[in-house]
Amino acid sequence: MEIKNPRILMVRLGAIGDVIRTLPALRALRNNFPDAYIAWVVEDRAASLLINHPDLNKVFVVPRKEWQQNSLNLKTFREFVRFIQSLRKEAFDLVLDFHGLLKSGLITFLTGVKRRVGYARKFSKEGNFLFTNDQVSLPDYKINRVEKNLLLVKHLGLRIDEYNPLIPITEKDREFVTSAIFSRLTASFGPKVIMHPGSSPSTPYKRWDLSRFARLSDRIIQKYSGNILFTAGNDERELVNNIFKQMTEPRHVLCQTETLTQLAEVIRRCDLFIGNDTAPMHLAAFVGTPVIALFGPTDPIENAPFGKEESIVIRKDVSCNPCRIRECQNLSCMDSISVEDVLEAVDRVLLHKGFNPNPR
Repeated sequence: MEIKNPRILMVRLGAIGDVIRTLPALRALRNNFPDAYIAWVVEDRAASLLINHPDLNKVFVVPRKEWQQNSLNLKTFREFVRFIQSLRKEAFDLVLDFHGLLKSGLITFLTGVKRRVGYARKFSKEGNFLFTNDQVSLPDYKINRVEKNLLLVKHLGLRIDEYNPLIPITEKDREFVTSAIFSRLTASFGPKVIMHPGSSPSTPYKRWDLSRFARLSDRIIQKYSGNILFTAGNDERELVNNIFKQMTEPRHVLCQTETLTQLAEVIRRCDLFIGNDTAPMHLAAFVGTPVIALFGPTDPIENAPFGKEESIVIRKDVSCNPCRIRECQNLSCMDSISVEDVLEAVDRVLLHKGFNPNPR
């Protein structure tokens, strides 16, 4: 780029996992422009991961839930107009649309920025390409979503040799995790294994069977002692309670965090993360916790955890995966993953970290 210290706007509204996977692009931008002004437009559900982020100068939060509930309201229209006006006042030199949908394209276009970088028609949806004027084509072969985001940065002629993202965990986050979660652990030795059995309400087809999570947890406790921690969003608590009812071993706790950065700190302190293809899986990869990822319908080439620590993807090829059939009732792709498959991967990670099985 010709401008030495540009004013850059990033647009990636959601989902949480996709926002997490855009953080390496932010790190790459900051490494190339240490004195640039960088801002981000994000929806409220993922905002806690970006507010106070050291690589950002400002965060513009879209109140998605409120605006959806009152979409035909004059008050909402006025708020949207004021939101766009606040973006235009920033006089950005460049806007990068990492989202590639209609809603992100509208925001990108309405900023009034002359150079609007996004994905080419073939690689965006809902007519997004109509709102950008500097478009990036992707390879003909599949690549990880993190690499896809980094290509927008590379398109600017910038280096992407170091892009390990920062997760803005605060001292307040650490204190909360210590007092509210880790003080409840009952085992003073053995590994701390964290599991995420849920997924967003719109993607139940990504979930491994809850009874298998229960059996796996019991087996790990019996074999290695230690504790099992379960994460759950507000709409996933019932899933975890269902698992607890099926378990026989008592060393398990439910982690209820208030922010994504608190969740990141919980995962960071654990020895192993096990979960479905969801946002916490990506968070685990970026905070340096080994990951065992359970994949069924989604494609691991595009969605596998992208971090420096070891990640083990467990996936069985069936006739119909990968797919995006959210209402699928025949989850043979997830059902084909056995407890023994996952336990074998658990042994590989925990033995490498120096945890020995209990003598039989």
